[in-house]
Amino acid sequence: MPRPITLFTGQWADLPLADLAPLARNMGYDGLELACSGDHFNVQAALHDDSYVQQKRDLLSAHGLTCFALSNHLVGQAVCDPIDTRHRAIVPPHVWGDGDPEGVRRRAAQEMMDTARAARKFGVDVVTGFTGSSVWHSVYAFPPTDQAYWDQGFNDFAQRWGPILDVFGECGVRFALEVHPTEIAFDLATAQRALDAIGHHPHFGFNYDPSHLGYQHVDYVRFLYTFADRIFHAHMKDVWWGRGTGEVGVFGGHTTFGDRRRYWDFRSVGRGDIDFEAVMVALNDIAYVGPLSVEWEDSRMDRLHGAAESAAFVRRLDFEPARTAFDAAFAQAAAVPTDQPTTPQESL
Repeated sequence: MPRPITLFTGQWADLPLADLAPLARNMGYDGLELACSGDHFNVQAALHDDSYVQQKRDLLSAHGLTCFALSNHLVGQAVCDPIDTRHRAIVPPHVWGDGDPEGVRRRAAQEMMDTARAARKFGVDVVTGFTGSSVWHSVYAFPPTDQAYWDQGFNDFAQRWGPILDVFGECGVRFALEVHPTEIAFDLATAQRALDAIGHHPHFGFNYDPSHLGYQHVDYVRFLYTFADRIFHAHMKDVWWGRGTGEVGVFGGHTTFGDRRRYWDFRSVGRGDIDFEAVMVALNDIAYVGPLSVEWEDSRMDRLHGAAESAAFVRRLDFEPARTAFDAAFAQAAAVPTDQPTTPQESL
């Protein structure tokens, strides 16, 4: 059967889940990728209050929805990042604590371990998220940067995330990194390097999002074939690039989303430059059967309109893979039993 179409709730954290759930169902979604923000999912409440988990299940069920994945992008970002004042706005108060950078990173790591435990308790086997990176700021190699410097960043990632992933393994939950600028992996080369650094940990893979690869001019279809056995979850998000006024480059020019000068910007699914037809073919080729989770972002469009049209677009484009080759019927038709007459004359 076709894959479930879900809505990632991160961009909807201003709405209580009780309000978002019926909206999502009315917009055509089968389920949700619940973000650990707003009131959508609270890791500590899930761990310490059995009734909390049941209430979430009951709320989703009442609206015909299923949760296929949890997201803890925001806390994951703080595990490896150089911490600054921006992080205070995205992590829970108990993770921020006194704001000491190393303390924040360690508490973020503990919260990610707890997220794996909460996911198991909730009955979800995938957590999507970010890792942060101690070397992202050096993406443009000046001052001159050698490979030993970047090696330190991947080693830091492995040291911090190895124990986290071991807890994911104990819980039977997989962590799906969204390959994305500012993370330890942001293209094919760094995704491979991250896998190597973590020793190809069986519970580490990717949340596939073609939009973040497309505007970098990375081959987002090749990514699926390269990491076929590591695609644990998939975001449907669109982007266009090569627009703008010529004043802002691919690094964004410190402009905000929706600024007409931008070289690239996110679009409602189906309205950008991502070839989703090719994406669907590749997902079928690699036998991905998980959800197609719409991460809706478009600064130029009403989100209710955009999220509804995105659900319809993805559902229309998704299709089941063939069970047999299309030309197999010709071979069957040509195969004539040798012990049966083939013409009236031969039967005389």
